[in-house]
Amino acid sequence: MTNLFNTHPKNYGPGSHQCRVCFNRHGLIRKYGLSICRQCFRERANLIGFFKVGVPFRVSIALQY
Repeated sequence: MTNLFNTHPKNYGPGSHQCRVCFNRHGLIRKYGLSICRQCFRERANLIGFFKVGVPFRVSIALQY
């Protein structure tokens, strides 16, 4: 008997998209047309043009009663 599972490519669901770098199907970032997994994104974020934006300093507000 032949195997009938996965005989044709999926056009829907999480198995239909993959990372364009490592072809992984988990943790995929599709926003802005990136289509790369989160691990590859962390390795290549600076090359793509993303950078971390942090809070320069914390403002502490003293509440007086």
